[in-house]
Amino acid sequence: MNLQRQTLAFTALAIAAISALFFQKFNQFSSLQRLPKKEITVSAAISLTDAMQDIKAAYTAIAPDTTVTYNFAASGTLQRQIEQGAPVDVFLSAGVKQMDALDDRHLLVRGTRRDLLQNRIVAIAPSGTEAIADFRDLQKPEIKRIAIGEPEIVPAGQYARELLLNLNIFEQIKPKIIFARNVRQVLTLVETGNVEAGIVYQTDALNSPQVEVEAIAREGLHSKIIYPVAAIENRPNLETARAFVDFLESDRAREIFEIYGFIPLTKSENRSESSANF
Repeated sequence: MNLQRQTLAFTALAIAAISALFFQKFNQFSSLQRLPKKEITVSAAISLTDAMQDIKAAYTAIAPDTTVTYNFAASGTLQRQIEQGAPVDVFLSAGVKQMDALDDRHLLVRGTRRDLLQNRIVAIAPSGTEAIADFRDLQKPEIKRIAIGEPEIVPAGQYARELLLNLNIFEQIKPKIIFARNVRQVLTLVETGNVEAGIVYQTDALNSPQVEVEAIAREGLHSKIIYPVAAIENRPNLETARAFVDFLESDRAREIFEIYGFIPLTKSENRSESSANF
């Protein structure tokens, strides 16, 4: 009987110990589940769509506890969304103008702004056509429709207008121009043959087999194409946003951007904080 009682007592103690361990582990797991999640929303120029998907995969490989959500649109549209209080942690613009506007309203986190990338402006036409060999050929009568981004909200459209004005052909071809809400819409209009020509970033053209680059804008014919990035003020995940911005300057990120035709800037080429109005 004594042996039986001892066995029962030992069994009861073992069950109690196992139960205590189970509840300890369960409580630890529950505590981990209640920890704040690392989540950031990144608003990026639509011309970066393809490259940023690879950037996301590379970043989550080294930061699996972070969820990155993208919002792609024309840089001017994204700028207005941020000004109106959209929950954005990081802004990556295709133009300095839009970033400067947010800077002027003190919406950028001090010390996070960098000039990240450069690009080029090109004239494109549907594959297999040979109507143009130079931007001035856009004046030809057979070129009836030309697509460019809306200059007030689309940096590519701003650069295109500057280029055409400097070539003294903007007014002549203005009746032919179809203004698109973003650079990807310009690309689609050319791909589908709805226009005979368009002006887009070189990176967009390189990644579409349905169009051909007909001309590349010379330096000095438009403003320098700079893609700046910065973290946005008054957001709960600032450190996570800073870490993502830092990653965009890493060697791995530079490799990805180069694959898609962008020209990464070195840290020494970035504008100083004083020139960025900080």
